[in-house]
Amino acid sequence: MNVDTEKKDKKDVNRKKRVGVVYSTNPDFGYAEEEKEKTDTLPNNQQKLRLNMERTGRGGKTVTLIKGFVGSDDDILALCKLLKQKCGVGGSVKDGEIIIQGDHRTRLIQLLKNEGYTQAK
Repeated sequence: MNVDTEKKDKKDVNRKKRVGVVYSTNPDFGYAEEEKEKTDTLPNNQQKLRLNMERTGRGGKTVTLIKGFVGSDDDILALCKLLKQKCGVGGSVKDGEIIIQGDHRTRLIQLLKNEGYTQAK
């Protein structure tokens, strides 16, 4: 083996997906990899979204949290992007929650109802 193929072999290994074993000296050992479950996104009218305003643990900054979204990561990111654009603020998605900067609860409820999320409160 030359140096180029050895480097390529090392780059192909994805260590973050391995479960339970840090290192094995057995050359025939097969690592178990964690598999993510793909969840189907519920229709908009069946989503039970809850909006909360929060200040604690954020350095005094006010944020609006949207909890309860059931669906794929791509769908929650798309919803977050839409809400950020409509409100003209920043935000992100962490642990299945949409975080929107500022207190925009009344506006977000109206935007969500316009998008078909009938059970948003």
